Amino acid sequence: MTTPLIGVTTSTRSGWRIFPLVRFNLWLAGARAVRWTSRSDIDLDAVDGVIIGGGDDISPMLYGGTLETTARLDPARDRMEHDIARRALAEDIPVLGICRGAQMLNVAAGGTLHQDAWALYPDAQPVKTVLPRREVCVEPDSRLAERVGAAPMQVNALHTQAVAELGRDFRVAARDTHGMIQAIERTRDPFALGVQWHPEHLFYARRQRALFASLAEAAAAYAEGRPQVAVLA
Repeated sequence: MTTPLIGVTTSTRSGWRIFPLVRFNLWLAGARAVRWTSRSDIDLDAVDGVIIGGGDDISPMLYGGTLETTARLDPARDRMEHDIARRALAEDIPVLGICRGAQMLNVAAGGTLHQDAWALYPDAQPVKTVLPRREVCVEPDSRLAERVGAAPMQVNALHTQAVAELGRDFRVAARDTHGMIQAIERTRDPFALGVQWHPEHLFYARRQRALFASLAEAAAAYAEGRPQVAVLA
């Protein structure tokens, strides 16, 4: 099977810390990685899949909103990732969104975000740790369940924004125990999944590694021109 190359978007500020961890997870999954920032010369034709990484909040201007809360924004990264996400979805390039990346996938598909998700779910207090301290419930009939199983998972959700109105061709794949959306997925092939947690920090967990393995398998199929229907138990 082809060793796929995955383009990984990161912040110009903190990406140097996160990218090695994502690259390690992709290596475990049998894939290679190249880092992209808003300063990079990006060539989607040169990769077989994409990871849109975590980081700063997304500007509400991308989905027709106005800034309602204090947020750290990165307009250059917003433009870069919005373009990558739209092209990946339109051109059937396998894509995994992590935290901010899940939100960007939703926005690129025409969806919206809650700017202050925790205010809407006052019982769901944010837990600022990379340790898995939040429980998510996987939708039993989802593609995510096919890949990682339908049992509840403990994850590390660090986000402040969250998916509100779903984008075109996307559905909810998981929620936390308070009802907040924690994962979305495209309703058709090829692979397009967004998780609001950080699986790159949970490489010791088989079900989290399966997310990267699913992307790698779909990317290898894309590289070889095969149908991208990767299901991992």
